[in-house]
Order: sequence, then structure tokens, then C-alpha cells
Amino acid sequence: MHIGQAAAKEGEFQMIMLMGYNLYLTSIVLNGDPSIEHKGKLTCLDKQVKISQLYHCEGLLLCILKEDSRFVVQNPFLGQTRWIKPRYSHRPNGWDRFIYALGYVNKESCRSYKFLRFIDYYYNAPEKQFFWYEIYDFDSDLWTTLDVTPHWRIAYCNPGVSLKGNTYWCAAGRNVDVDEVLADCLICFDFTSERFGSLLPLPFSGGDTDYTTLSCVREEKLAVILQHDESNPYELDLWITTKIETEEEKKVAFGFDDHNRHRVILIGEAGYLRGLDLVGDFGDQRCTPDLSSYVPSLVQIKQPEGRERKQESDLEKSRYDENMSRLDSL
Repeated sequence: MHIGQAAAKEGEFQMIMLMGYNLYLTSIVLNGDPSIEHKGKLTCLDKQVKISQLYHCEGLLLCILKEDSRFVVQNPFLGQTRWIKPRYSHRPNGWDRFIYALGYVNKESCRSYKFLRFIDYYYNAPEKQFFWYEIYDFDSDLWTTLDVTPHWRIAYCNPGVSLKGNTYWCAAGRNVDVDEVLADCLICFDFTSERFGSLLPLPFSGGDTDYTTLSCVREEKLAVILQHDESNPYELDLWITTKIETEEEKKVAFGFDDHNRHRVILIGEAGYLRGLDLVGDFGDQRCTPDLSSYVPSLVQIKQPEGRERKQESDLEKSRYDENMSRLDSL
């Protein structure tokens, strides 16, 4: 009801917030004196489910669960969900080492959604490195191992951003010293070709003590923020990937306060800085909070068909067995 009624006023932004292993709808208003309003908890899922990670793709939410190896994709506006079961789980000491992405392929009459996940132990000696990239197809209800030999490395703490069906990450060359450079490029995964593109240089080199994050601007552009964590933690640099033809009316970035997870920080031009305090009980504070802009979507989530599930090919079974053997040996 809140989402349907929130056809936003001018200067108002709807946000999905992950806090205390739950999802909340939040509204931030920039006109006049900025304010933040907690609209309510999203309840598409069982109230007992704990969400540890959130990924957003044009109105659809991919939720990684804390105490369940399955994944769930939901459309909060339509109240639709789809549960996805992985072929295997790998959480050493309860630590999820996978990187995830939700995207789609444009077809004539609809979108075909896919779900990428991968694990990459790039910091080991070359002979001990391990990576496994696999993709789930909503239409076939099957997982497939991708033929990938990464020349890049993506930090597991660096979530990707979905833009026009594909996903982008901050990355670096695989042979670059991880203690010196954490991110100095962008890399894109194309869900149509199911391939990664070339490394695209960023206008900076983020070290291991810097903080870099990507975000999507009005589903049209990418923005990247660099925070110099040691040299000047109060200075942020922001770049936008495409030329802005007309002046942006609101140039504001949102983020959580590192020292107070109940406070959202607004950062603008000419030294503009405001803190907005969230009011309410948001449960278990051990959950790392997340904040994402949200635009309701009428996209239907395709459900598995009732017929018998397709079988994996012999090649896929062989790849799976080989990777599982190597993973078990780590």
C-alpha cells in the first residue's frame, strides 16, 4: 500500500533499506528542510526470514538469506516472489564468499531474467587459485557453469550495480598488487552474451584503505564515489560515467554514517552535509545496513513451469563434479 501511494512528490526519493536483516521502505525528501520518513517493513517474505544481502535490478530485489542456502527474488510492488535453490553451498565459518548479480536479456515480448553468482579465491598462489562462475536461467530453471578465465579481480566486499540489464563492478587487474590497488577499473557482465567485458579504466586508483562504491543514477548512468579513508576520510570524489547534457537539479549522494547506523548522511556540492536520523527499532544491528534507490516495477516474476525439469548436460555434470572436487580440497 505504501509503495502504491508513494507516487512521489517533487523532490522525494523512495529507498529500500536493509537493516536488522529486514527490508524497509523509506522516503527521503530534499525540498526545503531535508527529512527522512520510515514507511514500513516490506512483508513479501515470511517474517522469520533474515536477509543478509540485497541486490536491486529495476524494481526486482535479489535477497541473500542469512540462515537459508536458498535465494529469493521478489517484486515488492506486485507482492511476487521466486525461490531459487543453489546446487551447492559454500560458507566457511558462516562467511558467504560469493558475489551475486541479477540481470536480464531483452526479448521481443518480455525480459528473460538470469542470476549470476561466482566465487574467486584470487589471493592464493597461482597454482592454488580457485574460481567458479555459474548462472541460473529463470526460463530453464537450470544452473550452468560459465567458461571464464578471469584477468580481473573483484573484491567480495564490493557489490555490483545493475544498469539496463547488465551489472558493473569496481575491479582491478588480476596481477596488480592487492595491497596497493583495490580498484582502478570498471568491469561489466553482459547477461545477453553471458560474458565479461574488458577492464575500463577509472579516473583514479583506489588503494586497500580507500572506499569505492558504484551506484546507478536514474537508471541511466553510473556514478562512482571514492573516499580516501586514511589521507582525508572527510573528502569524497564523485564521477558520473556519461556527459550530462543539462544541469542536474539535485546533486546529492546518500550513505550511512560509519559510526551511527541509524543515521543517513546527505552529501552535496559546495560542502553541503546533513545527517538524517532514522526513528524506530530496526532489530539486530550486526547486519551490515544497505540503502538503494527504488522505483516500483510491473515486471512479472516468471515461476517454474509445472512440467518435469530439464536435465543437465553431461558436460555440465562433468564441470560441476570437477569444481566441487577442487572446492572440497581448499
